[in-house]
Amino acid sequence: MLFYKDLLFSFICILLLIICVLVGVA
Repeated sequence: MLFYKDLLFSFICILLLIICVLVGVA
């Protein structure tokens, strides 16, 4: 359960980072 939660948190952080990069480029 803890591993899954940590994995989900990492996925969200990466997704937000990608969105920030796309917004910066656009």
